Amino acid sequence: MTDARLTSFRQSIDNIDAALVFMLAERFKITQAVGQYKAETGLPPADPGREAEQIARLRSLAASANLDPEFSEKFLRFIIDEVIRHHQAARG
Repeated sequence: MTDARLTSFRQSIDNIDAALVFMLAERFKITQAVGQYKAETGLPPADPGREAEQIARLRSLAASANLDPEFSEKFLRFIIDEVIRHHQAARG
């Protein structure tokens, strides 16, 4: 026997997960272009000032959305670290 309410919740979660994956894919397409641009122009792969601004902005957004700012920072840090890795790889 299935629980219709639980199934409905799970379908919503599945939809949100799919949207997150597609949004991350789009974000990484853009950051790959940034990495290529940085490699071509000799800019460093990492930009600590920009990273700090983004983390502060995301923490503020998280707080206004009633999401744990610590979690949001860990999530963004994970993404930033992956982007930097891609940028370093673009340098060959």
